[in-house]
Amino acid sequence: MTDIKEIIIPELFDPYVVNRTKELSALFQSGIAASNPEFDRLASEAAPIHSMPFFEDLTGDAEPVIEGADLTAKTIKSNKDVSTTIRRANMWAATDLSAALAGADPMKAVGDLVAGYWARELQKELIAVLQGVFGSYTIDGEDEGEATTVQPLAEHILDISTMTAAASRRFSASAFIDALQLLGDAQGDLTGVIMDSATKAYLKKQNLIENQRDSDSVEFSTYQDRRVIVDDGCPVASGVHTAYIFGTGAIAYGSGSPVGFVANETSRDSKKGSGVDYLISRRTFLLHPRGIKWTDAVREHIETPTREELALAQNWQRVYEPKQIRMVAFKYCID
Repeated sequence: MTDIKEIIIPELFDPYVVNRTKELSALFQSGIAASNPEFDRLASEAAPIHSMPFFEDLTGDAEPVIEGADLTAKTIKSNKDVSTTIRRANMWAATDLSAALAGADPMKAVGDLVAGYWARELQKELIAVLQGVFGSYTIDGEDEGEATTVQPLAEHILDISTMTAAASRRFSASAFIDALQLLGDAQGDLTGVIMDSATKAYLKKQNLIENQRDSDSVEFSTYQDRRVIVDDGCPVASGVHTAYIFGTGAIAYGSGSPVGFVANETSRDSKKGSGVDYLISRRTFLLHPRGIKWTDAVREHIETPTREELALAQNWQRVYEPKQIRMVAFKYCID
């Protein structure tokens, strides 16, 4: 069998895994996650959190042009978005990769396994981020026993699960349109939706899911012309499902390579029997919802937030104007 050390050539293996992960990830194929060199640079910084300054949108009515009258100068306001680096790693024994190592092109076979793994992990991280962004928490009020509920993205949540009539609580085309309408005239920016497999099956039984092919002949599903991504990590609690509707580039993704960072490497434990070879794979990245800053309010480790910490609403705060945030949460029932 091929030795794992023979195929893990960093200058070939590392970029292959990174590029292949993007090819396999529905987040990138749908355009929801956007990457650029600046995001990669931020993810490569030694600091655990990063400033992402932006100019706020221009507001105010235009003035009438009157001969001899001066226009009033308006200021362009700036604000600061903040992201955090996420660091993750995993390790596999050569026995776990034995079938791939025996293939005709073992580097490609192992690379595909690792890339597929990270594509799935990125979706899990995103679901955790969304649970935090669309979650809520309570803070103590001025009076004893008084508490206030804080929901960072309340304007972007449609919850029909509390409706009185059972039929009104179920996912429907009109309710989905109502969810899009939360963004008003900016709803055209919403281009994809993440839902659990039970919801897709529910819609498919009603012949509401369409299949299309992109320019590379890769087939994908759509609902109301929005690309469908299926992830059973989407929250389901007491029969209430949550789907997330996105616009292109709603999530900033950066792949980092800090000083001293080793993305993939092999190790060997010669003390175990005839010896065991290991493949270790690491990722340092940003996966940041644009316009919702990371507050760093609850964090145990300076190196990285845990997935559980990403899912805490206390760690998120809206800084963009509502219509500039291209994300909506839709809560509903299907039973």
